[in-house]
Amino acid sequence: MYNILVCDDEEGIRTLISKYAKYEGHNIVTAENGQIAVEKCQEHKFDIIVLDIMMPQLDGFETARQIRDFSQVPIIMLSARGEEYDRIHGFEVGADDYVVKPFSPKELMMRIDVIMRRVTAQKEQHETFKKDGLHIDFTARKVFVDGEETDLAPKEYELLFYLVKNKGAAVSRERLMSDIWGYEFFGDDRTLDTHIKLLRKHIGQYSGLIVTLRGIGYRFEG
Repeated sequence: MYNILVCDDEEGIRTLISKYAKYEGHNIVTAENGQIAVEKCQEHKFDIIVLDIMMPQLDGFETARQIRDFSQVPIIMLSARGEEYDRIHGFEVGADDYVVKPFSPKELMMRIDVIMRRVTAQKEQHETFKKDGLHIDFTARKVFVDGEETDLAPKEYELLFYLVKNKGAAVSRERLMSDIWGYEFFGDDRTLDTHIKLLRKHIGQYSGLIVTLRGIGYRFEG
């Protein structure tokens, strides 16, 4: 299910897209002009935006430009005109795709699926996490504290990555030792405590994000 913002000054277009998208199980929010679309993007997180170009007051190009000032959410632009200039200008202001009216709602949903699959693949290829000044690049296997890269031991990387990917969940000591040390682990749980202590030292002021759950294990407060 995608959270989709549909912005078009024509109520009929908003209704058509909304009905078709809801039928496919997506969540739809509509806006009748560009200014409302910008405000809704500032207030809510959307997976993709369907944005008309020809609107009064704030047209689609300016709306896209303002949204790009604070968000990289994918944008599909709609227009009754198919001129090359409009297409090029749409891509220049940050659009991901361009659909000419009249259009098939089925084709529009297929285009949305294509874009969302690409976005998902990109996220999987380069996964990162950021909390205040703690920045973790899983793909590059790098950890930055307030802009400075910190060098962790191999098991410290694995511990941090594991806890972050399970953020908010209580992770037992047994699970950590089993999943991270596996069959290599022959010591006692003081080995885990030592690595947690060193890990906290390396991430400095963000060490409090790793919470000790007495008698259970640890939780990362992300």
